[in-house]
This record gives sequence, structure tokens and C-alpha cells, in this order.
Amino acid sequence: MKSPVARLLAASALLPAFALAAPAQADDAATLTGEIIVTAQKRDQKISDVPVTITAWTGETLQRIGVSQFNELSAFVPGLNIQEQSANNPGFVIRGITSDSGSAQEAARVTVYYNGVDVSRSRGSYFDLFDISRVEVVKGPQATLFGTAAAIGAVSVIPNPVAEGLSGEVRGAIGNHGQRQLSGVLNAGTDTYGVRAAFAWKQRDGVVENIAGRGASSNAALPQRDLNGQEQMGARLSLMLKPLEDLRLDLVYSYDGQRSPGTAFKSGTLCPFGGDTSPFSFAELSGSPVSEAVFGKDELGLWRDVHDINLTARFTPEGSRWSTVHITGYREFDSLEVFDADGSGAWFLEFAEEAIGRQYSHESRVNFDGDGVRAFAGFNWFSERGSQSVPFSTEEGTYLQCVLGIVPGIPCVNADGVVTAAGVTSLLTGGAIAQIPYQSSFRNTGEISSFSLFADVTVDVGQWLELTAGGRMLWEDRTSFYISNQPASVLGGVPLLPFAGTGGQSFRADASNKAFLPRFNALARLADGVNAYATVSKGRRSPVVQLGARNTADGPVPNRTDVPAETVWNYEAGLKGARGPLQASLGVYLQTYDNFQVTVNEGGQLVSRNAGSARNIGVEAEASWRPVREVLLFGNLGWIDAKIRDRPENGIFANNRFRLQPEWQAAAGIDARVGVGGGLELFATPTITHRSRIFFEVPNDPAIAQGPVTLVNLRAGIGAEDGRWQLTGFASNLFDKDHIIDAGNTGGAFGIPTFIRGMPRLLGVEAAIRF
Repeated sequence: MKSPVARLLAASALLPAFALAAPAQADDAATLTGEIIVTAQKRDQKISDVPVTITAWTGETLQRIGVSQFNELSAFVPGLNIQEQSANNPGFVIRGITSDSGSAQEAARVTVYYNGVDVSRSRGSYFDLFDISRVEVVKGPQATLFGTAAAIGAVSVIPNPVAEGLSGEVRGAIGNHGQRQLSGVLNAGTDTYGVRAAFAWKQRDGVVENIAGRGASSNAALPQRDLNGQEQMGARLSLMLKPLEDLRLDLVYSYDGQRSPGTAFKSGTLCPFGGDTSPFSFAELSGSPVSEAVFGKDELGLWRDVHDINLTARFTPEGSRWSTVHITGYREFDSLEVFDADGSGAWFLEFAEEAIGRQYSHESRVNFDGDGVRAFAGFNWFSERGSQSVPFSTEEGTYLQCVLGIVPGIPCVNADGVVTAAGVTSLLTGGAIAQIPYQSSFRNTGEISSFSLFADVTVDVGQWLELTAGGRMLWEDRTSFYISNQPASVLGGVPLLPFAGTGGQSFRADASNKAFLPRFNALARLADGVNAYATVSKGRRSPVVQLGARNTADGPVPNRTDVPAETVWNYEAGLKGARGPLQASLGVYLQTYDNFQVTVNEGGQLVSRNAGSARNIGVEAEASWRPVREVLLFGNLGWIDAKIRDRPENGIFANNRFRLQPEWQAAAGIDARVGVGGGLELFATPTITHRSRIFFEVPNDPAIAQGPVTLVNLRAGIGAEDGRWQLTGFASNLFDKDHIIDAGNTGGAFGIPTFIRGMPRLLGVEAAIRF
């Protein structure tokens, strides 16, 4: 078997061959996955002229292939994986680096940009993809382009702006599992002012039946909704004003909200009444019978609201080489998710998470576009206060029996799914007490304030070579707070969860840090429409001021752990070409990490740990080809060897693959459209996606991994050639492939891992009218 380095060298050898083989570019290749204009480097550029690895999809293209949310997008971007347990807990993964921690004390690793503003905080980063201009996924550290959270890359979503004229669209869909969708857009504008309103509503019944509290259930819990459903609403209002000919103001308000049923954290150990432990069969997640009092809601589910206001001012004097951009943003999110972490009918591990965040930001940038020199410079200010509160509910005898087995011979849940541990409290109290409810909680809070200066300059060295250098200087202040209430249990005499309370105190810890993050790029124009590029850049995830509590003889005291900044050096090279009916790119990269940060679940708390050194090496390729005008073929391929170094000092993490990152991933599709006369056309867009095995945790555990998964999707229908109307049938996971999207979770920290199934086959019909 070839070593990773041998594979990298073999892929590198293909680069000159591509430069010789690519034929000449046709303008109509931009119809799908073609030569679109991107703004990753803060100016309009053809994607083949950007000297970094970037994938871009227009909103129209995403609509054609049936992508309307983040987890669907990732299948079509090599090196990107997006896991969506729920809208409250998305995991963005670029080249093996995961950004999904809910702790307010930690920084993101992958930047999520919305309308030019960093919205990367995990619990506030999800939003629906409707009425968008394009999505740009930039890989590798890009500190000067996307801020400090872009330690390994960025996902930038640009909504459609207000346009001149009157136009609109209404789109609706129905399907199996109670799918109902409705979306619309209305735009009205002149050359000096305008308004654009858009919305999207989605609803789907749960795809995992939940028998808790129903006739087939073994207990009298409150009836729960079926799991892994969807109830989502997004809205956007955009106002445009040009008070001066050279000045454009865009004010955008966005809302994203969910009222979704619970997530199917189904136990792989404890079966439901009359059922089994398969993640693909029915569940019995009963939650807590005192949920209303402890969590504020009486059932499992997600209640989440996100509000975002963005003001962008662009001053572009006619005839001048100088321009300025000023972006001010405010974002707030408030989410409450109630979940059953043991994945069974037992009143055992019942949790909720309430995440609140308030973010303010401003960036000003000056751009220069001269003969042979292009540059930008500016400053950025960012302030955030957020908190993560986690209340816990259990029944004491049930918890002690399920965790410690204090009464021999009584299982937590027996083979028939009966919660036998529920009788332990009565046994221990001689029948005097049937149940002893127990509750505890902890809350971590983080305050972050940062200021940075950045600059970037590109110089043409002759007609065939351009060189870019830039950097960002960052100053950051971080404050962490922690408060925890962990009362002693009646039966055990000690707190049930394995961490200390704070005795009513709120602990605090402060730290300041600074860093300089450079990037260097080179672009060589080898031939008309064919470019080679190379880049070296540094990325950094901020140090973590991790604050908890520990018990001493004198009472609880702060337990502070300073996890050092994670740094990465990124080296990559590749080729991009757009000629004739073919557009393609091929890139290879090497990334080396120091102080690699991992998140592990310890007794119900997610904490950061320093796993030492790590390395990524990989290849990414994309291509689209139009053999005839009516047919476009497109595809991508990514291979990555992402591991923590096999060194003694890296301890239990040594030689483990990064979590949520397959070694191989690929996607391919066809967009075919044929006119049938009378102004009508038939169309079909089949797509296939594949990923190899992924691990859900570090250290890796094969028992909670997902093997290779290949999924087929299809969209086909009939419509007007001028796009005025369209009727589409759609199928995702056409062959109903069983797969899981996550495993381990909070239950795994107690030795009972839970599993979340992926979506089954979804079928439906969609109608659209445009004017």
C-alpha cells in the first residue's frame, strides 16, 4: 500500500498533464458549476484566478441539485463535511478540522460568514440556504480574508441583494413523512433604492417513531413527538439606498427559527419496550417527568431564534482606483434544546442546553486596484458575550443502578425494554419512597473582545506571475465565568455527576493574547485559462481559558485550565483551468499542527484537551464538462490523511484520525435539459455522493464509527424554457440507505453510547412560479 507521501506525489504528477489537456472555455459553461465570479479576496475575480483552494456554487445551481441546507451542501465540496444533529448543533468540518463546540469559552476553528460578517459561534451559526447569490468555501488558513476564526477555512454565504426591477418567485413542495415546504421572494427596486423580501418555511414529521408515553410504552411518561423532524422558518428583509451615485447602502435583517421535535439519540445498549437497539427502528425517549419545572419545556425538542442585522456601505467613486467597504453587524441567538441523553425510556440522563449569544462587529476596509498592483487594508472589531447553561434531571435510584449497579441482578433496562432500575429507590427505602427526583446544573460564560489590523497586497511580476503577501495582527481579551450547582443526592450522599459545584459562587478567569498571522500566495498563468498556484499560510485557534471547579478541604475553588493556542502551517499547490467545455481544478496540501485541540466528553461536560502535534495531507479535485449544450457533467473527489501524530507525548490521542473526516469523499452528477417544443423543456439532475468510514470521536472507537456510505439523489421534471414555471419530482437517498450521522454523544461518557440515524428516503413534488 502506498504511503500518504507517495499518494501526494502521485497526485502532484498529474498537474502538468492537466495543463496540457484542458481545451478552450465557452461562456455557457457558467450555467452550472462553471466559471463564476467570487469575492473571496475582497474583489470580483474569476474562480480560476484566485490563488487559493476555493469551491463556489451559485444559488441557482444549488436549487437545481436540491441543496437548501448546510448538510446537503457538504456532499458537493471536497474537503468539507457538515454534520447536522440539529439546527442547534451543526458541525462544520474543513479538511478534518471540526468546529462544533457549544462551550462559550472556546473559539471556533471554521469561519461561517453570512453577508460578510463572522457568525461562527456553533449555536448561532446555522441558517437556512434560501434566496442566496452563492456560497464560497475557501480552504486553508485565510486570516486576512475571513478573520481569526478561519484557522483552517471558511464557508461564506452571500444572500441575493436588492436588484433593479420587479421580480419574484413562489415555490412549494409536499412529500412523504409529512414534508411541507413553502418559500418566496419579492424584489422591487430602481437604480437608487429598493426592497427585497424572502422567506422559507419547512416542516417534516419525525422519521424515528417515539413510543414514549403511548400505548406501546412501558411507562406513563408524557407522550413525545416522533424524533428527527423539522419545523423551521427563515425570513429576510433587504433595503437598498444610493443617496449618492458612488455610495450604496444595504441594510439586511434576517431571522432563523426552529420549533423542531427531539433528536433521536437512540441507545445502542438500552432497548425500548418491545424493541431493539438498532438506530433505524422505533425509540422510547421519554425525557424527564419534571421537564417543565427543570428545563422550562415539558417535551423533547428544540426552540431556537436567531436575529441578525447587517449594514454594508460601499463607496466606489467612478474613475477612481480606490474604494471603501464598511460592514457593521449585530447577531443574537437564544436556543433551548431538551434531549434524552441515555436514549431509552429510563428517567436516567435527561439534559437540556440553553445557549445565548450577543455579537457585535465592525469592519472597515480600503481597496486599491491599480495597474499591476491590487491591495486592501483595514481593521476589524468584534465583541461577544455568550453562555451555555446545562440543567440535568434524573431519578436517584435509577441513576445509581444504571451507573453503578448497586443492587445486584437488576439491569438498568431489561431485554424486553422494561426499566427495571425504576424500582430501585423503593427497594433501598424499604418501600417508603418510590421516586427521588434529582437535578443539578452548570453554566459556562465567555466574553470575547478582539481588535485586528490587516493588509494584503498583490503584485504582477510580468504578464505571467502574480505574488500576494498579507497578514493580520490580532489583540484579544477573553474572560470566562463558571457557576455550577451539584447538590448531594439523598441516596448516595454525594453529587451524581462527576464534577464539582461552586457553592453558589461564580468563578472568573481572564487572559489576553496576541498573534500575527501571515499568508503568501503565487499565481502563474501557464496558458489562456490555465493557472497554477501555490500558497503558504498560518492559522490559529485562540487559546482556551477553560474554567471549572474542584473540591478542596476548604470548599470549592476555581479549576482553571489554559489550553494553548492551536497553530497550523498550511502548504498547498495546484492547477485551475477553464477552457472550452471543461473546467477543472486539482490541489494538494500539507498541514502541520502544534497544540492540536480536541473536545472530549467527560461526565456530561465537553472540555478541551491538548492532543499535541498533528498532520494533514490530502488531494482535492473538481471538474465539470459540457459534451453538448444540453448536458453538463460535474464531479469532485477528495482524499485526506488526517491524524494526530503517533508520538508518545500525544498520549491516548496518538495515531487517531480526526473525527468526522472520511479518508475519501466524492460526488458526481448530471444536469440534462432538453427542449420538447411549445416552449417546454424536460430536465433531470441525478447526483451520487460517497464517503468512506468516519469516526465520531477521538480517541477513535470502531464500535461507534460509520462505514462507507453512498447516496443517490434525483430531481427531474418539466418546465418552461424561459424559467417562468417548473414542476419537479425529487428523491433524496433514493435507495433508502441506512446510515448514522453521529454516535457516542453524552451517553458515551457514561458507557452507553447513543446513535443518530441519517435521513431515510425522502420523496416529493415541488412547483415553482417566477415573474
